[in-house]
Amino acid sequence: MRTPPLLGSHMSTSGGVYTAFARGERSGCVTMQVFTKNNSRWSAPPYDDPAIGRFRAEAARTGIAPVVAHATYLINLCATDPSILQRSRDALADELTRCAQLGIAGLIVHPGAHGGRGEPDGIRLIAESVNEAHERTPGCAALTVLETTAGQGTSLGYRFEQLGEIIGRVERQERMAVCIDTCHVFAAGYDIGTPAGWDATIGEFDRAIGLSRLAAVHVNDSRRERGSRVDRHEHIGKGAIGLGGFRMLMNDERLERVPKILETEKSEDMHEDIENMALLRSLMRPGGRARRGSGPGAGRAPG
Repeated sequence: MRTPPLLGSHMSTSGGVYTAFARGERSGCVTMQVFTKNNSRWSAPPYDDPAIGRFRAEAARTGIAPVVAHATYLINLCATDPSILQRSRDALADELTRCAQLGIAGLIVHPGAHGGRGEPDGIRLIAESVNEAHERTPGCAALTVLETTAGQGTSLGYRFEQLGEIIGRVERQERMAVCIDTCHVFAAGYDIGTPAGWDATIGEFDRAIGLSRLAAVHVNDSRRERGSRVDRHEHIGKGAIGLGGFRMLMNDERLERVPKILETEKSEDMHEDIENMALLRSLMRPGGRARRGSGPGAGRAPG
């Protein structure tokens, strides 16, 4: 008998970070993603004890878990501007602290764009930035989760080997994990829309990073073609990846307990989330075991 899939969506925290749980409950989330503060600002007032208590109480009431957070989009861990680089490091340390206070399993962050300095220097700087943030957050239980990117401009993280090299340079590697974004890896050139391409992609990830580090999957179709290097999310089955790719995602037992989180556009009533999750659940083979690919490894859910 299959266990219910760990499906969810990014939920708004308008009105307080704890309010995400009621929204997630209404849309049928089993897991979910939130921002720990305004995603377009560098800083925010620290949480007080009542805010932390209310978040944890809602987590217990709804049973939605694990919860992951997405870091502010302003962060660039290999910025060429020294002031932006330091603000990025400060923001990463602050958001890891916020996650730990709330009991959030991991903080998903875009690695950064090297701005012309070159990939080797960019990779080195990202690892240095993560090391600094970890030094400032000793004992933090929240994972630092690097997200795959589409490779727009000079963004790093569009090849699994880049993320593997960054993690290899991090001192506290037990604090590191990775999030696959289906739209991003497809736009970066990975063929996840065919059975052979899917298995090859997961195999490449396992060799370069290790499936034990897979903490989450962002489940997004792509408005643009494979290899476009353009990040444009689309609703499930309405983009270039196609339902075949998502059927393999939902039936690969190596990823069975990895949180799968939508980041597609939605209305205030969240009907798009409800429809996308229903479609994803419908792609699962009824009963029996999930499909296992040809590669080794088993993903982990954070927390």
